[in-house]
Amino acid sequence: MTGTPHAAELFAEWDERYTALVDRLPAQRPNPVIVAEIGGRPAGSALDIGCGLGADAVWLAAQGWRVTALDVSAVALQRAATAAAAAGVEVRWVRTRLEDLQIPPGGFDLVSAHYPALLHSPDGAAGRALLAAVAPGGTLLVVHHADIDVEKARSHGFDPAVYLLHDDVVALFDDAWEVRVQRRRRREVPAGVDGQHTHDDIIVARRR
Repeated sequence: MTGTPHAAELFAEWDERYTALVDRLPAQRPNPVIVAEIGGRPAGSALDIGCGLGADAVWLAAQGWRVTALDVSAVALQRAATAAAAAGVEVRWVRTRLEDLQIPPGGFDLVSAHYPALLHSPDGAAGRALLAAVAPGGTLLVVHHADIDVEKARSHGFDPAVYLLHDDVVALFDDAWEVRVQRRRRREVPAGVDGQHTHDDIIVARRR
């Protein structure tokens, strides 16, 4: 995939990707970063961007959060809804891009985005929407895979440059935010179909 895809192309691409990979993916569990950073915090409203098969959203709901979970793949969302039902929790599943979501007044107490989930665009709409979704006093948690092999990713039809990566998100913040950045936190359990993702780059930001 080259260039910035339109919404319909994006939806179709990720449906195809999940259809091909869903049965090869490892057992779904919440990302250890969200457990470490959010576990034990008072629950409120949460937005999970690029929720995939829903492990983070289901975990948040089980902790008492009111969760809205977004993804562009209907295939992923169907699996996620099944996982939520099995866990006995309620999540609002929405097939959309973040920049097309109507953010509720006041935003969300927690906004979480894991791995490439936000598109570059000439007007920077996704980055603006990401920050605007966070309520005053709320937390933004953004996690990317560290050390991505760009050429290998492109050989599989996925171009990381199309998406906002770690440094792109860091550049969005101004003095209205308290920001903590950690590069290359080792994962106890590697992620990815082939276990190729062993470290994460992490941003935790609080809106003042």
